[in-house]
Parts: sequence; structure tokens; C-alpha cells
Amino acid sequence: MTNILLYILLGLTAGILSGLIGIGGATIIIPVLVFIFGMNQHLAQGTTLALMVPPIGILAAWTYYQKGFVDFKIAALVCIGFFIGGLIGAKLAVGIPEQILKKMFGIFLLAVSLRMIFFK
Repeated sequence: MTNILLYILLGLTAGILSGLIGIGGATIIIPVLVFIFGMNQHLAQGTTLALMVPPIGILAAWTYYQKGFVDFKIAALVCIGFFIGGLIGAKLAVGIPEQILKKMFGIFLLAVSLRMIFFK
């Protein structure tokens, strides 16, 4: 029962941060699944991708849309690429050893963080 509540709390936290600053799956859920729940990197990434299947962001997106902050054409085009790219990326990721995949993930987060903090 404790884990059920913790998973729901994780989803709630990620949802709030997603709606607030546009982050969630990769930046919140995967690290928590790995470091707090003890999942391996592959399981954490697969689980996070599985939770994206339903329209989890629809209410947050609707709120942004009501304020004029959604471009559906761009969203649809990115979605097409994401759909195909997700398949390609998953096929590549499952063949990469966990330690390398974990390092790749960390380097990506670090690079994005440094860019957001120090550059325009």
C-alpha cells in the first residue's frame, strides 16, 4: 500500500511540475524510479514511456490552449516525429548496457541543465 501511495505521489509531483514548467517523464519520473524505487534504467524508461500512452497531458495542454499558448500544427508535426523516433530510440536503447544508458541519460540532463542556466 505504501508503494501505491508513493507512485501516485510521484505522478502528482511530475504532473504539477509538467504543468508548471513543462517537465515530467524524463526529468522527474525516471530518476525517481531509479534512485528511490530501485528500478534499473531500462525498466524506468520503459515504464515512463508506457505511462505516456494515455493522454496524460490533456488537461494541462487545455489550460495552456485556453490562454493561447498551444500551436496544434507544431504539436502534431512533433508528435509524428516522436511516434516514429520513439520506436527507433526504444529499439536502440534495449540493446545498450544499463550503465552506458544511465550515463547517456545523465549527460543529456546535465547538458540541458547547463544550457538552460548559462546560455540564452
